Amino acid sequence: MAHVKVSPTKCFHPGARKAEETNKQSLECILNAILPPRQWSDNGQIWIQHISTVPATRTDVINLQEGLDRKLQQRQARETGICPIRRELYAQCFDELIRQVTINCPERGLLLLRVRNEILMTFTAYETLYESSVAFGLKKALQGDLEKISLRQHIEALKQEIASLENELNEMKDKYSAAEKRFTEKKELDDKSHSEEIVTLRKINQQLKLQLEGIITYRR
Repeated sequence: MAHVKVSPTKCFHPGARKAEETNKQSLECILNAILPPRQWSDNGQIWIQHISTVPATRTDVINLQEGLDRKLQQRQARETGICPIRRELYAQCFDELIRQVTINCPERGLLLLRVRNEILMTFTAYETLYESSVAFGLKKALQGDLEKISLRQHIEALKQEIASLENELNEMKDKYSAAEKRFTEKKELDDKSHSEEIVTLRKINQQLKLQLEGIITYRR
């Protein structure tokens, strides 16, 4: 029987190859569950992009960091405060790190997935709270504006009422002045007439007195 020399690099056990394919399929399923394939249409053709199962090297990690810094600068992401661009880029970077970790250790990748989902839930809760506070602030601001408008209208109505009352008061003052003037004139006329009447009565009294004295003198 002839002996054939087989190279170790070309010697594959059927069971080992099957286990390797099973592990690869299992890894692809986990990666697709963590990071679903991206699908889009171009020129009538449907394209599907699957997550790569190639392990990352140290150079890939360095390139990932440099690419993140470069995109942050290119898209002018803010360094502090709320910035959707910075959040999007860091989320993409985190997804890539999850992919790299999952290839080496699926359990660790699934744990990182839980952490990512919890962070997203926290962000969503904060966004909901922020939107609620903004809506509440806008509602209060609108109510304040409506109250200001109502107060201004009320103030304007009061001003008009004050003006009307002032006009009425001025009319009453004019009537009072006219009545006081008539009363003063009438009093002056009455006083003058009374004075003239007194003078006349005094003259008559004097004449009667003289006549009476003349009569008395004549009888004596």
